[in-house]
This record gives sequence, structure tokens and C-alpha cells, in this order.
Amino acid sequence: MSITAERKTALIKEYATVEGDTGSPEIQVAILTERINNLTGHFKDHKKDNHSRRGLLTMVSTRRSLLDYLKKKDEARYSKIIAALGIRR
Repeated sequence: MSITAERKTALIKEYATVEGDTGSPEIQVAILTERINNLTGHFKDHKKDNHSRRGLLTMVSTRRSLLDYLKKKDEARYSKIIAALGIRR
């Protein structure tokens, strides 16, 4: 359900805004989106796993908050990350 270290570093390199960037909203949203997609696949097999579903809802809420912050700060960066990750909004 969690992402591998290699995948996480690949996401950091892909969505980093400057060299050495590890905590920008774009990176956090990308990592959360990867984890959300993994959990969504998990629920196709385990329909009654309500404990993990609660964690999924928490991740979705956190991602939404980060996207709202990014939209408030810089509309262009928000639009770019939404298009790159294919998030509906």
C-alpha cells in the first residue's frame, strides 16, 4: 500500500521546484496522489477494509488542503500540478 523509496525519490525529482526541494506542496501532492491511487486499487480486492478507508479519506483531505493552499498562493502552479497528475477539480 505504501510507495517504495525509489518511486518516492523519482516523484521528488520530477516535481521539485528547485534543487534539493523535498517539501514543496507539489511534491507532497504528488506523493499523496501516488498513495491514494495505491489504496484505491487495494479496495477493489478488500471492499470491507474500513480501517484503511479512514486513512484514505484523511489523505484525500490533506491533499485537498494542500491544493487549496497552492491555488491561493499561485494559480499557475496549481493548474500545472492538477494537469500533470490528472486530478479532477
